[in-house]
Amino acid sequence: MRFGSSVEFIIEAIKNSLNGVDENGIEDAILNASRVTIYGVGRSGLVARSFATRLMHLGLETYVIGETVSPPIEEGDVAILISGSGKTNSVLRVGELARYIGVKVIAITSREDSPLCRMADLGIILKVDIDRELAPLGTIFEDSAQIFLDGLVAELMGNLGESESSMSARHATLE
Repeated sequence: MRFGSSVEFIIEAIKNSLNGVDENGIEDAILNASRVTIYGVGRSGLVARSFATRLMHLGLETYVIGETVSPPIEEGDVAILISGSGKTNSVLRVGELARYIGVKVIAITSREDSPLCRMADLGIILKVDIDRELAPLGTIFEDSAQIFLDGLVAELMGNLGESESSMSARHATLE
């Protein structure tokens, strides 16, 4: 019965995490940016890559920081940094560099009091109550971040006049 209990717990925890999230500002920051750059490490990095893919499908110039084909970030870009703890060293270094260059920094984290959130121009806080036996490590944060960002993609679709078919035209053809 552990599987069923865990799934129910995770779904409920994600709902709680997303309930009352203040997403004001993130959509405008993305739409007004020259380019969107995204970064995270580990499973948060996988969420970041997934979001970058969807932004590319929307026709936005999007890069994952650290990839060899990513240009240097520059003023006018927005950097979206994902870290559940808000204390991941490499994410903090990227944030500090982005701030130094004059890039708008958006933090997606579970900790409002974290160094990442304090340095960011905008913090998206996904509050997480953790039961490590039913949802180990960062499960609730990462799943919540994925769903939050997928919801944001749907909102951006409407504002950009995109559709499933226009996005599909930008989908990978060499799979």
